[in-house]
Amino acid sequence: MRKETKSVHVGLEPGRDPFGALQVPVYASTSYVFEGAEHARRLFALEAEGFIYSRIGNPTVAALEARLAALEGALGAVATASGHAAQMLAVLALAEAGDNLVASPNLYGGTVNQFKVLFARLGIEVRFVSREERPEEFRALTDDRTRLWWT
Repeated sequence: MRKETKSVHVGLEPGRDPFGALQVPVYASTSYVFEGAEHARRLFALEAEGFIYSRIGNPTVAALEARLAALEGALGAVATASGHAAQMLAVLALAEAGDNLVASPNLYGGTVNQFKVLFARLGIEVRFVSREERPEEFRALTDDRTRLWWT
């Protein structure tokens, strides 16, 4: 499938929309109806596919994620509400308390604050290289607990 086609059609299978929409509708609902307590339990346990609450996901966001993954040739994608949420997910997917990351100091101020304050509270050390960002500085600050470089 061509990139242009993927960008328009991935994420909504023909005939799957309950109302017959040919394009992904914008779902403004925040919550979803469960078929019963067992259905809710299975959704919260990630044993069944479906939607619980829009902050976690909804059909519109799921279609966006499917399209982005298809366009990038990836297995999947995760859409977040903000760049800080995306950064947090990326770092926490790779690092835990006792780990570290090596970062450029030439980052958005909010990112520097997130790295210095929030990750420190979580026990993840952030080591900043100098403003020159020489590759050898990244290597020198890297050890067996370094999980990523952030530039």
